Amino acid sequence: QVRLVESGGGLVQAGGSLRLSCQASGRTFSSNNMGWFRQAPGKEREFVAGIRWGGGTTSYADSVKGRFTISRDNAENTVSLQMNSLKPEDTAVYYCAADSSILNSRIYSSPGRYEYWGQGTQVTVSS
Repeated sequence: QVRLVESGGGLVQAGGSLRLSCQASGRTFSSNNMGWFRQAPGKEREFVAGIRWGGGTTSYADSVKGRFTISRDNAENTVSLQMNSLKPEDTAVYYCAADSSILNSRIYSSPGRYEYWGQGTQVTVSS
């Protein structure tokens, strides 16, 4: 059974940092692009960051550029999201996802391109 399990969410004050991790199991995702998305109450799920299968190329939403860093460890089958300088507007449930295509050169920002999803982890930033 393929699973993506996120961890590392929590409550933090504005300006603080959190590191989210996503552990994949059931198969390797070393050939799949991976992404982080978030969804705030009453809003659509939105792209936060993505990383190519080789780890050498990343993509970020404008709202998090310079503050968030995505990384991956293919040997451990994990993807991480380091979040610094957090703002109240970063409050959301954060999801890890795996692109359904293999060895894709393009990092997609559309949730529909991602086949596998974790259950999400809550991030709350207080002002």
